Amino acid sequence: MSDQKSERLDKLLSNLGYGARKDVRHWIKAGWITVQGEAAESPAQKVFASDVLLEGEPLDHPDGLTIIYHKPLDTVCSRKEGGRLIYDDLPARWLDRKPPFSPVGRLDKDTSGLLIVTDDGQLNHCLTSPKQHISKTYSVTLAEPLQDREAEIMAAGTLLLENDDRPCLPAELVVHSPTQASLTLHEGRYHQARRMFVALGNHVTALQRTHIGALALKDTGLKPGEYQVTTSAELMAMIQPVAPSSAQG
Repeated sequence: MSDQKSERLDKLLSNLGYGARKDVRHWIKAGWITVQGEAAESPAQKVFASDVLLEGEPLDHPDGLTIIYHKPLDTVCSRKEGGRLIYDDLPARWLDRKPPFSPVGRLDKDTSGLLIVTDDGQLNHCLTSPKQHISKTYSVTLAEPLQDREAEIMAAGTLLLENDDRPCLPAELVVHSPTQASLTLHEGRYHQARRMFVALGNHVTALQRTHIGALALKDTGLKPGEYQVTTSAELMAMIQPVAPSSAQG
């Protein structure tokens, strides 16, 4: 890439999650690292990532990493929680990348569906900032039948959640059956979808994020636990597609 910069070989490999800086010295002695086809000389050697091969292979996404991931049920997004992690479906070294490779807005253990994971801080901010108006849509299964009032209340922007001091922004509820609906939110409060139905006297029994903006989980073809690598620019184009210009006549 034209904006690629050189950096120390050991720092580069460490930041990409390959190992500690002390490991690089051993790899150089073993002849596992080449730079522009020549054996690496020193851990302090300044290199461009595109020139480096480790055991004959190019480095893993040296210019940043963003994926679209289908989060399964019973997996957690936080590295500090117990149980199965979303990272168990990904290459182990991605956990050690710097800057950190982390989810954009967490889905709880009992929620499945569309999740973006990235090391691009600017992308993370863009996807979570209320100013960007990026909606999230969920498929909801409820314990009790809907009462024909929920959609109107949610659309009014007056629903107040327990322990919150301001009502939710207007949200769109599309009812598919007495206990099935789609809910589109324009903000990201803690466990918001579940808490909204609790505030209306109901209980969510299953929840799946189906859309982030215009990006639909079903269009990705991903099964639970699968992912696809993309770029920040490609992802934003899928989430916020540019409307075609008016036809000239």
